[in-house]
Amino acid sequence: MTQAIIERIETRLVDLPTIRPHKLSVATMHGQTLMLVKVFCSDDVTGIGEGTTIAGMAYGPESPEAMKLAIDAYLAPAAIGQDATRIQALMAHLGKLVKVNHFAKSALETALLDAHGKRLDVPVSELLGGRRRERLPVAWTLASGDTARDIAEAERMLALRRHKVFKLKIGAKEIKADTAHVAQIKKELGDRGAVRVDVNMAWSETQVAWAIPALADAGCELVEQPVASAAALTRLTRRFPIALMADEILQGPDSAFEIAKNNGAEVFAIKIEQSGGLFAAQRVAAIADAAGIELYGGTMLEGTLSTVASAHLFSSFANLQCGTELFGPLLITEEILRQPLDYSDFALTVPSGPGLASNWTKRRSSALHVMA
Repeated sequence: MTQAIIERIETRLVDLPTIRPHKLSVATMHGQTLMLVKVFCSDDVTGIGEGTTIAGMAYGPESPEAMKLAIDAYLAPAAIGQDATRIQALMAHLGKLVKVNHFAKSALETALLDAHGKRLDVPVSELLGGRRRERLPVAWTLASGDTARDIAEAERMLALRRHKVFKLKIGAKEIKADTAHVAQIKKELGDRGAVRVDVNMAWSETQVAWAIPALADAGCELVEQPVASAAALTRLTRRFPIALMADEILQGPDSAFEIAKNNGAEVFAIKIEQSGGLFAAQRVAAIADAAGIELYGGTMLEGTLSTVASAHLFSSFANLQCGTELFGPLLITEEILRQPLDYSDFALTVPSGPGLASNWTKRRSSALHVMA
């Protein structure tokens, strides 16, 4: 194989509207900003990656603007001139030069994997050990904040056979109102749809101890990150019949090891960006498997690029007990693919083209054409 050297790296911010307001305990989203990165190599192969967060900086310490700056000022200068085919070695080198900045590193690593998959004419999943499944179950998040509207939205998803697992965003209202909201939705769906909730760290440990029995009575099967601290989540784990899932506190392999060692969660929400990239997320999953912790394929409400990258990774997992939440592209109004992703029969088909997927740009007017 001809040697491939990284010649230049470009980044760009793209703002896209969402199909409806997306209400979380930390903020309400009306759009999504994608930080796109493109890697140009000496063998004329290019790769594209994406960095995305939730609600600007309300969710975590990195914003799309900060990701762009980190790549432009620090990661790109250190990567240019390096071997584009030795991705893990390069990312380890960059990790010594730039601390944390997990989202920026994930975007760059995704672009390198996309390029190398194209170079070898194989999907990214093959670079991660090979896929074990071709389709991934996908949950849909109900986050309008209005019970009747959420019920109607869930009914549409069931009728379309697109989703039958629903995650409810709660935590912004008073606890009794939130639990009543969950109970009413589950009552309407019955056995046709599973219900989970995501509190996004909004509750105290005392509030959780009151709320979870009510959620269990309502038929909720999973509670995601109800408290902010790892210590509080550890104290709560295994106290209730509902599984507790770690999300925001799960920041790569080191944190995964500490949580697993302390029996701090029953489920891990694996996110490539929060982990620091696909290889780091793969290590997080291995730690979970070794500790008997179940896996859920999470999302940062990414656009198509990171969603497909996540799908390639999740397809390679030995275990994916709780399915995935890779619905991000469906929340954004603009379709960027010539052939849209296949969401059908309650699952997402993992693309099989070289790299992340083939035929990215749909039309010249697409907001992403500038990077394609």
